Amino acid sequence: MKDITLKPVSLRSATAQGRVQLSAEGLAMIAEQRVDKGNVQECARIAGLMAVKRTSDWLPHCHPIPILDAELSFVLEDAALVIEARVRTIAATGVEMEALTAVSASALTVYDMMKPHVPAAQMRIDGIHLKEKTGGKSDFARTVNGATAAVLVMSDTVAAGRKPDTAGKSVADGLQQAGFMIAAYEVMPDEPAQIAARVTHWLSEGAALIVTVGGTGVGPRDKTIEAVQPLLVTELPGLMEAARNFGQQRTPYAMLSRGIAGLAGRNTVVMTFPGSRKGAEESLAAVLPGLVHLIKACRWGQPQQSLHKGGYE
Repeated sequence: MKDITLKPVSLRSATAQGRVQLSAEGLAMIAEQRVDKGNVQECARIAGLMAVKRTSDWLPHCHPIPILDAELSFVLEDAALVIEARVRTIAATGVEMEALTAVSASALTVYDMMKPHVPAAQMRIDGIHLKEKTGGKSDFARTVNGATAAVLVMSDTVAAGRKPDTAGKSVADGLQQAGFMIAAYEVMPDEPAQIAARVTHWLSEGAALIVTVGGTGVGPRDKTIEAVQPLLVTELPGLMEAARNFGQQRTPYAMLSRGIAGLAGRNTVVMTFPGSRKGAEESLAAVLPGLVHLIKACRWGQPQQSLHKGGYE
């Protein structure tokens, strides 16, 4: 199975559709409920709902996920019974396969119930396809086109050459994969004045994003927050709240991070990530969709714009 442990959770939906071609007499029997085995549409609906819940048992690479809503509908056309399934979840992966499986199981149920009444030559299942999907990458972009980013690593031990940096490089790699142009990757000791000076420098350079890595804990040398906070013009607590919540679901230590985020300078987003590689990677994974949208939508000094299609501002 594909690893989805770093994918953020979002509301996802999928709609699938298919057809069972039947003779005119067969369709009339369904409409008039004259089929020997019972109500075809109701049996097919129940079969589809059951199939939604068992999709991960049938498809080896399909993740088991909570099904929060599922419904099937039927339309009798001139030459076919059209089946449509809609499935919704809040999860790290989508429900396309659940919707397609629901339509498939429902169509097979129709075929099974109608085969005593309609010759096989006059019955065919076809056109099963994904009609629509929402959520995930299709709705929440995770890439930008060339926005500049500066990654600043705060660590006494890394700056002194006593250990290699992995967290900062991982963040830089992740941002580059998301379409950012890495304007700077710098390592420095946990000195508040130096941290503030380098953040101020990249603010003056007009970087779209500055990410500091390290110094967000509670140790005596963890002073990144104290250095960065006075530079923020507008704090955005939701970004790091999302990162902490994402991390807390994976480790009980995420609650200890004091990371902050906000807008500074002319149009720069500033974020402070923890210094562990795992913590930094999880923070980036958690905030990337919102971060990308913020950088695309924010217009510093212009009238406020909605930062979410759902109305969050």
